Amino acid sequence: MRLYLLALNPTDSVTEGFLPAAARLGLDVTVLTDQPDPHRRAYPEVEVRECDVRDYRAVITRISAHHPPDAIFTNSDHLQTQAALAADYFGLPAKNWRAALRTKDKAEMRRHLAATGVDTVWSAELTEPVALDAPYPCVVKPREGVASEDVVLVDGPEELVARCADILTRRPGAALVVEEYLPGELYTLETLGDGRVRHVLGGFHTELSPLPYFIEERMAFVPAHPEAVRAQVLAQLDALEVGFGACHTEFVVHGGRARIIEVNYRAIGDQCDLLLAQLLEIPLFEHILRTHLGEPLPAELGARRDGAARLEYPCADRAGTLTAAPAATELAVDDVRLTYRPLRSIGERHELYGTNRDYLGVLRATGTDQQAVDKATAGFLAAQRWEIGP
Repeated sequence: MRLYLLALNPTDSVTEGFLPAAARLGLDVTVLTDQPDPHRRAYPEVEVRECDVRDYRAVITRISAHHPPDAIFTNSDHLQTQAALAADYFGLPAKNWRAALRTKDKAEMRRHLAATGVDTVWSAELTEPVALDAPYPCVVKPREGVASEDVVLVDGPEELVARCADILTRRPGAALVVEEYLPGELYTLETLGDGRVRHVLGGFHTELSPLPYFIEERMAFVPAHPEAVRAQVLAQLDALEVGFGACHTEFVVHGGRARIIEVNYRAIGDQCDLLLAQLLEIPLFEHILRTHLGEPLPAELGARRDGAARLEYPCADRAGTLTAAPAATELAVDDVRLTYRPLRSIGERHELYGTNRDYLGVLRATGTDQQAVDKATAGFLAAQRWEIGP
């Protein structure tokens, strides 16, 4: 069976998750990408073909001229609509392309949730710096952005104009969304569905950097959200018609009310998906691929429910060259398993971005007792050093 996997840059989710899962399922994989060389270096044994994957017509043409497809899949935020349209063209199982589009387009998501009466958030779209009569403080972000890139809190009209001008300098022609700031604790909900059954895998409690930026610095696993919170989030996903494959939803809870921040219609990234598969002891990546092959999910996944976990992302605090940092490490501290992976190489120079691109590495910690996990995590980080020079 032939799986076409659409991708932009290589990611840990694909390299360590989906490609090994496809191999275990016995699938022949063709990666379609507009950046073929990095993919060929990352996994030389996999067929990689160049394609303008942002254009669904180019994807359809490339596949039609190659081997017949049995599944078309992507874990990229930017390519969900294209993959859904291409899969639909070939009569294959796929996400609803309208749902893929409205979750990717943050302004359309707000409009749709308001139109269905599920939730109304003040928002506006901008293509140029303009002072707005907005409910300050408010948040400005790219309409189709990811990973906290260019997401910032602003306190008034003058700052809004300045921030928008700065973002548009880096993103000429982009559309921005300005929306009211939603207070509360930040969480995620991780779901997996086949269009008939939907499993809730749990979620994470996310701790952010100090405002005005929104860098996700650490996350603790939440096996089950309160039922009222869970129901509110699922109702919003139902309104968006989200229910096929993996979905990563970010939301805040304030005064018992759950309100969606954004919906990423794919598996959670930044190695959280790798942690989930390990923590829950389920073939998560295989399950996701099987839905795109048209196979129904089991009524019960058999996931472990006694796990505890934390992820930490050491961040750069200044621009410069990384001169010292720990190497990749695997170790056990009592009953806690620690996995550290560097995300920036020694000798690399970077600016300070105020986004997830400031990550120096990621530490995954899993066990069965949250206090033990937190203690082992703190001990590991305290023993390491990251140094940035001029």
